Amino acid sequence: MRITELLTKDTVAMDLEATSKDAAILELAQQLNQAGKLNNLDDFVTAIHAREAQSSTGIGEGIAIPHAKVEAVNTPAIAFGKSKAGIDYQSLDMQPAHLFFMIAAPASGAQTHLDALAKLSGILMDDKVREALLHAESPEEVLAIINKADDEVADEDEVVAPADLDANEPYVLAVTACPTGIAHTFMARDALKKQAEEMGVQIKVETNGAGGIKNHLTAEDIEKADGIIVAADVHVETNRFDGKNVVQVPVADGIKRPEALINTALDKSRKPFVAEKGGSSSESSDEKLGIGKTIYKHLMNGVSNMLPLVIAGGILMAIVFMIHPNAFDPESSHYNEFAATLWQIGSESAFKLIVPILAGYIARSIADKPGFAAGLVGGMLAVTGGSGFIGGIIAGFLAGYVTQGIKALTKNFPQVLEGLKPTLIFPIFSVTITGLAMVYIFNTPASWLNNALISGLDSLSGANVVILGIVIGAMMAIDMGGPFNKAAYVFSTAALTAGNAEPITAAMVGGMVPPIALAIAMLIFGSKFTKAQKGSIVPNFIMGASFITEGAIPFAAADPLRVIPSMMVGSGIAGGLALLFGSHIQAPHGGIFVFFIGNSVGQAFLTMLAIVIGALVGAVMYGLLKKKPTDAPTI
Repeated sequence: MRITELLTKDTVAMDLEATSKDAAILELAQQLNQAGKLNNLDDFVTAIHAREAQSSTGIGEGIAIPHAKVEAVNTPAIAFGKSKAGIDYQSLDMQPAHLFFMIAAPASGAQTHLDALAKLSGILMDDKVREALLHAESPEEVLAIINKADDEVADEDEVVAPADLDANEPYVLAVTACPTGIAHTFMARDALKKQAEEMGVQIKVETNGAGGIKNHLTAEDIEKADGIIVAADVHVETNRFDGKNVVQVPVADGIKRPEALINTALDKSRKPFVAEKGGSSSESSDEKLGIGKTIYKHLMNGVSNMLPLVIAGGILMAIVFMIHPNAFDPESSHYNEFAATLWQIGSESAFKLIVPILAGYIARSIADKPGFAAGLVGGMLAVTGGSGFIGGIIAGFLAGYVTQGIKALTKNFPQVLEGLKPTLIFPIFSVTITGLAMVYIFNTPASWLNNALISGLDSLSGANVVILGIVIGAMMAIDMGGPFNKAAYVFSTAALTAGNAEPITAAMVGGMVPPIALAIAMLIFGSKFTKAQKGSIVPNFIMGASFITEGAIPFAAADPLRVIPSMMVGSGIAGGLALLFGSHIQAPHGGIFVFFIGNSVGQAFLTMLAIVIGALVGAVMYGLLKKKPTDAPTI
């Protein structure tokens, strides 16, 4: 696929007027819309911002590749824009972005989307191409530069076969992977390939992208390799690299310091990597995480895999409540067979799996596949033992580290027993030890603590419940998607599974306030905002209504000392008022679209009123604190 099949003359914006990230996104989206590539500009811009909330698509070297795959796109397309002055895009290397490629893919166009990103990353790694694009003076010149580069860029599958290797040149393998499996994965691939060519080093790079694994490293590749680089922010199977010199770093290092990584991979004085066959390795990364970050990483791995069950199950239960609170009960006069089926799917199936999945994926994050079974069993014992989420978290970490201990103890077993480790030794001992520890040691105190929390929540009323709403609401606005935000959300979903909807009500209301408050601030205090900033008013209203707190991140990043306190006050007030008004949101996600589920019209409007009041307070506070545009940081 050629880039110019998607990038055409009418989607090129030669000189962007934008001076901020939000304005650049809007201007490029408008270029696509004017070319007839979109059917809903607002929905597309919202999708772009949602992607940016995961991680910035400013990938360094003066490049940004915002992208989205959404129904708002009619046909796949790419918009190009450039800014000689540069725009602060929160890029990987913290440098301004000058070249912008916005990729729009329809919801059904996954492969087009991924192929375009992969191809662009290869083209844009060439500094001559970047320089030529920056000085291009017409759309025709831009297309000619891209076409020429497209002819020259190597196909990802064109790699040296082990049989064709030059014995006089070193051979390095690499694996690249990022959380979304798109831009950074391929940027690291191309940076390593380019550097290896300059150093006279033969290289093969496996990419663990969103479209699957490409250029899979074979056993023959690994056997012949002099060293291996793993540049990844997600789990990569490293067990296959046993006995090799392995360098493990974040994916950003693959982009920023490829020469150092290749030299380290070729350093024969380094201690060989030791892996447990049939299981995860005793991995030693060059980039060690602290204890707190390690715990957070494993916990978030469990939470991210649990959330789809929480959301699906919660919304199905909320629909049942909308029919009638007792519609699932055969003994009730309001019994409804379809509602009972939905309840069975949501409450009796999806929700029953939440804690075991949480524990299983925490354990897997720690000990890879061998820890998964013990984590699931430990999580199920937490459910049956009444220790709930607290027990599930304990079970996950317990299973993971027990499995790691078993691996260490069996490290020197005879070679003849290696095949029994993953199929017999690891599961039997890890499941048994984890199970016994949960039953006889951890379940009782964890169950007591879990019941105490539930009882405490159930007993809250009046001023106490308002304080709970204020605290949870404010936490949702501290870091807008970071650890505090996630902690409040996980606590709230845990309470929802136990039948208490007040925490999730405060969390959702508090999380909706920041984008809405910023949009209102731009309407009220228009003179204090630039034209580019005010271009994000509509997207912020949409993101706020959809419970996408991350829409406020660009403003918070640019002016944290004014934005964050203002949003915390507004979100805290909204959370407290919502609980004071007796609001009960029965679904764990969905924003304004789930307010009417299980609530009367009047109650739903009271919930919206709480958001409006909180957003107005946050907006006025920020507007009064904010400097004039000439003095304010650029977003």
